[in-house]
Amino acid sequence: MAFPAPLPADTDRPRTAIVTGADSGIGRAVAVALAGGGLDVGITYHSDGQGAEDTAAEAREAGVTAVVRQLDLTELPGAAEVVDDLAGKLGGVDVLVNCAGTGSREPAVDMDFASWRQVLEVDLDGVFLCAQRAARRMIDAGRGGRIITITSVHEHVPRVGAAPYCAAKAGAGALTQVLALELAEHGITVNSVAPGEISTPMTGQTDADPREQDRPGIPLGRPGHAREVAAAVAFLATPAAGYITGASLVVDGGLMLMGAQAGTAFPDQSWRTP
Repeated sequence: MAFPAPLPADTDRPRTAIVTGADSGIGRAVAVALAGGGLDVGITYHSDGQGAEDTAAEAREAGVTAVVRQLDLTELPGAAEVVDDLAGKLGGVDVLVNCAGTGSREPAVDMDFASWRQVLEVDLDGVFLCAQRAARRMIDAGRGGRIITITSVHEHVPRVGAAPYCAAKAGAGALTQVLALELAEHGITVNSVAPGEISTPMTGQTDADPREQDRPGIPLGRPGHAREVAAAVAFLATPAAGYITGASLVVDGGLMLMGAQAGTAFPDQSWRTP
C-alpha cells in the first residue's frame, strides 16, 4: 500500500541560515544553494573577507539577504557570539551549517600540543559552541530547526598524519548524535554530512574540474564537486528531510566502500607517510 507524503506547511519552511566558513569551497557552495532555495544567509569567514563578500554577492543574485561576519574559531568561546549577531541581523536562525574547519598533516608522535589543540578548537569546540548558540535561538523561537555539520569520511575512518582532524571529526559525529537526541523534543534535527575528496582550495584544487581529475581508487573515478556536497546539505535543510536526525550522510563517490579492497592494492609502504 502506498502512503501519500504529507505536504509540509509553509510555516515549516526554513527562512534563514548561517553558514560558517562560507568564503570558499564547500561553505560557499552551501550558502549559495540555500540562497537559491529562498533562505536569507549569514556568511562567516576566517581570513578571506573578499571571498566571503563574493559568496554574499552570488547569494544575493537569488533575491535574498546575505550578511557577512568574520569568525575566528581559535578565539573561543567568545567568537561563537557571531551566531547571535547574525541571527539578530537575519531575524532568527532556522538552519545552522558548521562548515569552518582546518586540518593537519603530521605524524601524531611529532606533533606539539598547540597544533593538536588548534585543530580540536576549530573542528570540534567551534562546532559545539556554534551549535549550542543556534539551538538556544531555535528553542526560543519555537519553530524547530536544522543543525548540519560538515564532517568528513574521517568521521568514520582514519588517515595517516591527521590525528587531531580525525579525532575532531569523529567527535563532531558523536556530538551530532547526542544533540539529535537532546533537541528532538524541540523539533530540531541534527545531522552531519561527511564528504570524501572534494575539489576545493582546502584540498589544493582551487578551480579544478573534478571531472578532469583521475582517481582510480575512488569507485566513481573522480573527486567530488562542492555543489554535490551542498546538494546534500540543502536536502537536509528542507521539510522533506524532517524525519532524518542523528544521521551521517556520506558523500564520497564510494571511497569508504573500498576498505580492504584498497588495502590489498598498495604495491609498497608509501601509505605510511603523511
